[in-house]
Amino acid sequence: MKKSLVIVESPAKAKTIEKYLGKEFQVLASVGHIRDLPTKKLGVDVKKKFKPTYEIIKGKDKVIDAIKAAAKKAEKIFLAPDPDREGEAIAWHIAEELDDQRKKIKRVMFNEITKKAVVEALKHPHEINQEKFESQQARRILDRLVGYQISPVLWDKVRRGLSAGRVQSVALRLVVDREKEIEAFKPEEYWSIHAHLFKGKDGFWAKLSKIGKEKAEIANEAQAKSILKDLENAKYSISKVERSERRRNPLAPFITSRLQQEASRKLRYPAKKTMMIAQKLYEGIELGDLGASGLITYMRTDSTRISDDALKDTRKFIESQYGKKYLPADPVIYKTKKSAQDAHEAIRPTNLEWTPKVVKEYLTPEQYKLYVLIWNRFIACQMVPAVYDQTSVDVNAGNYTLRASGSILKFDGFTAVYEESAEEDAVPSDDDDKQNLPEGLEQGQNLTKKELKPEQHFTQPPPRYSDASLIKDLEEKGIGRPSTYASIITTIVDKKYVDKDPGGRFTPTDLGKIVTELLIENFKEIMDVEFTASMEDQLDRIEDGDRGWVETLTAFYGPFKKTLDVAKEKMRNIKAQAIPTDIVCPKDNAMMVIKWGRNGQFLACSNYPDCKSTAEFDKSADGKITVRPVETTDEKCEKCGSPMVVKNGRFGKFLACSAYPECKTTKAISLGVKCPKNCGGEVTSRVSRRGRPFYGCSSYPKCDFVSWDKPLNRVCPSCKSPYLVDKFSKKKGNFVKCPNKECDYIEEGTGPANQEAPAAG
Repeated sequence: MKKSLVIVESPAKAKTIEKYLGKEFQVLASVGHIRDLPTKKLGVDVKKKFKPTYEIIKGKDKVIDAIKAAAKKAEKIFLAPDPDREGEAIAWHIAEELDDQRKKIKRVMFNEITKKAVVEALKHPHEINQEKFESQQARRILDRLVGYQISPVLWDKVRRGLSAGRVQSVALRLVVDREKEIEAFKPEEYWSIHAHLFKGKDGFWAKLSKIGKEKAEIANEAQAKSILKDLENAKYSISKVERSERRRNPLAPFITSRLQQEASRKLRYPAKKTMMIAQKLYEGIELGDLGASGLITYMRTDSTRISDDALKDTRKFIESQYGKKYLPADPVIYKTKKSAQDAHEAIRPTNLEWTPKVVKEYLTPEQYKLYVLIWNRFIACQMVPAVYDQTSVDVNAGNYTLRASGSILKFDGFTAVYEESAEEDAVPSDDDDKQNLPEGLEQGQNLTKKELKPEQHFTQPPPRYSDASLIKDLEEKGIGRPSTYASIITTIVDKKYVDKDPGGRFTPTDLGKIVTELLIENFKEIMDVEFTASMEDQLDRIEDGDRGWVETLTAFYGPFKKTLDVAKEKMRNIKAQAIPTDIVCPKDNAMMVIKWGRNGQFLACSNYPDCKSTAEFDKSADGKITVRPVETTDEKCEKCGSPMVVKNGRFGKFLACSAYPECKTTKAISLGVKCPKNCGGEVTSRVSRRGRPFYGCSSYPKCDFVSWDKPLNRVCPSCKSPYLVDKFSKKKGNFVKCPNKECDYIEEGTGPANQEAPAAG
């Protein structure tokens, strides 16, 4: 009996689905895309209606051979990659490779990896959506035209290895523009005055809100003191009391962007990490005797729609777990924005029997935290509002009015399950007072003043972007789509266009600033936020069948090509640029200039190449340039005997001969730990191409010892391992442990982990 073949894109997904379908089906994974545009050339014929040239992705030959062999034997072929544009493209390319088996091919999609959803999808197969594929193809070609043609211009004018992207460059511009706002910001002084007032023995705080009929605005200390003098002698009485009931509604279930934002705020997960964890929860988790199952619905969605079955199950769950008073009369329906792909659902649990408590033992701590977040948000979205009794009191004090407000939670409603986090960049409201006001406050009552509290403030600059706030702005401005936010942020970090501080905030590097500046000067339209958003809309229209993909690319490419040709000739050559400074060269007394190199800006003698003196520098907030002191070590150069100095390179700090450029000897910085493999080398501090610190043997490539954790020159007292490692985790903090997996030796709370190795000497 012939089997039916199901092809998905993920091995984990294939493993889960195969358990559902039994012996009548064979399930194979394409392991993502099988074909793409070539890596080393444009691959798009702009003269022949943008005809793409697709190539088999390196390493996918065996995968394709296995799929072809299985397809020939199969009775039916079901293409079941993810239900989005990328999934449709994967299905289309697989169908192209199986061209001789076309009659047997059908497309199936499921929003969740559960037995019910998979079996039901196979009962209703359909054709590949050509418009959805063409939308993906147009996006891929558009990005290729921009990236592959602007990037070489940057290589020529700045340095090799740089990249520009249709969406990533606009995201970088947001970060750079925000930094300019911060740098240009001038704080302004203002004051507030609070009064501690009493009705009998019960006190509360009220804030000065009006002077006469105008809003109270206190610009300086002198004005504050004048007002305080009046308030010291004033009589205080209640002029108005307002009581109301306020309802706070739950938020909609998660869509991709909201999940990334909330995971960033609550869990401190970068967007990339959130999506990797969500992918695992979607594709399937082994739940012991319960078998393998996807715990959440598809995690790339911009729709808040919830299926009728899920709504019914959720309402039953709420009534049984929390009682009827937490259940609204009707299901809560949330509006989805017009551009959303409403065939998808919101991100939700697939089975309410699999509560976080039930599945906790099968999940990693990180998976569990994200699952709890998704679970609670979804359950809460179908519960009744929280109800508050709110009171506002106006207090008269001569020509002044003070206001106090307070609220008491009357019924917790959805907050019994989920409390949404505040916008991290939201400006706190002075009127958002959570104090409990005394009972029995009424108009006309006299109050006693106990204390006046003046306070000086300064306006604050806009905050730097975090993962959450950058994704929020990208979404609001229509830049990119839910599936691309994580990769956009990862790209600008990996390319060293932005740095991420320990608090998760982005600061543009000098490289990021100069690249943005050049792109704005030469590709104004590409870097325009509104233009980028309009292109996203046009790509959506291709999917809807309202616009042709060739027509869209033709309209874009004509003006772009003209701009590109001009940029090749006119863009400033940063490589050749030499910015004068007042720093004197220590070797020949000529003036030094700022130049760009592989590792960013540096000082060089203006008499180069006759004098090759260079130095690193620091720039103060007011633009003043100072030479960065050279960190000299006690170590001598093996070739010329000169002192070795600490230098910064692409991959972190290293030792270099102080006689450079006459002597170009370099050496990695040693930790003082002998290589555990007894090769005669030493463990050195290094940095990966992605900027992550790690530790390796100085004898590399002869010795392949590497460690992500910092080795310490200490013998394990338990198993006698020749070294211990310095580690850090959110749960334990800093600790030291044995690297031997069979040894459980650990020292908790033992100092900073994974710090950069100190310079030798």
